Amino acid sequence: MSNLQRNLIVFGRLLRRAGIDVHVGRLIDVTDALQHVDLSSRDEVYHTCRALLVHRHDQLAIFDRAFDVFWRAHVGRSTSVKGEGRSGDDRARDQGQGEWVPLGEVDSADQSDSSPQAMQTWSDVGVLADKDFGEFTPDEITRARIALERLEWSPGERRTRRWIAGRGTRIDLRRALARSLRTGGDVIELPRRTRRIRPRPLVLLCDVSGSMERYSRMLLHFAHALTRRQRRVEAFLFSTELTRITMQLRARRISEAVSAVSRAVPDWSGGTRIGAAIRQFHQQWTRRALRGHPVVLLISDGWDRGDPEVLRAQIARLQRSCHRLIWLNPLIGTVGYEPLTRGLQAALPHVDDFLPARTLTNLADLALHLNTLHGRSQRTGPTR
Repeated sequence: MSNLQRNLIVFGRLLRRAGIDVHVGRLIDVTDALQHVDLSSRDEVYHTCRALLVHRHDQLAIFDRAFDVFWRAHVGRSTSVKGEGRSGDDRARDQGQGEWVPLGEVDSADQSDSSPQAMQTWSDVGVLADKDFGEFTPDEITRARIALERLEWSPGERRTRRWIAGRGTRIDLRRALARSLRTGGDVIELPRRTRRIRPRPLVLLCDVSGSMERYSRMLLHFAHALTRRQRRVEAFLFSTELTRITMQLRARRISEAVSAVSRAVPDWSGGTRIGAAIRQFHQQWTRRALRGHPVVLLISDGWDRGDPEVLRAQIARLQRSCHRLIWLNPLIGTVGYEPLTRGLQAALPHVDDFLPARTLTNLADLALHLNTLHGRSQRTGPTR
């Protein structure tokens, strides 16, 4: 990554803290546009960034102050984003002196806590790829979230019951008769019809009990990234009871989503009753969430205080109701782990895939696995 890109990433973070919503796509546009201007001209850089990053009139003053802070002139003073910025006359005088720090030459000391290392992409995560989520620092969680947002989640497509015009094998008699009216009742052509194809939905059921506390925050970031990338996602959290968080995860910023979810879930880090939570899911949400024969991702370590027979019956029912049931367990891959709990032993015969969800590599492999789920579900039993 060039110095230009690093500095723009840090500048974008500064704008977000100041209240201007700047996403990665806009920064990419700015990077491309700056290839066509003189980077030594403060005026050209200023107007290029402002045109692409500011979209409301009330953001202009905030942008000006942020620009003055980050791309500051070396005239022996600095400002804060919340303080008073310099006037347009001061900026005009600075533009002619050439004493400001050009793009790509900002010292690391001037970047304070806005380190560009916190905004890396999937190819840059390096050692984080195989690091256990439970050992992540807050900064590493931020880097991992950016990487997750780049993954493609495509659980395949499904044929609906609705017919549309197309090159199918069936004759569309209704259209054939309608067209025959133009020719005096003679059927001259036989139009065809085919099934409408829609993307397959996803349902996420995530355990946030006490035993999952090490992984809950990172998995919540995963759920937010999944919701942002996929249009049809239903998300639920459970501990001793089930809570739907689909609407909360639709918040644009992860901080807003986390705050909304924390307010909505009453039993965070409580006990675990997986069977009872899934039974509640069937009673309240089956018609809505399982419409369209979705792929279901159940994330849990399998520690369950409930009756194993209840869990077995509910998991079996869930598998019959979905296209494919994938159990993601963050303990798979840890030293000496085996799925020996009574709950898991009862549930696994009714699970299609039993996969790890402990590292970024595991989630990348999951994305690839989802991309291969086309056509009818192959009930082959759990894979580990």
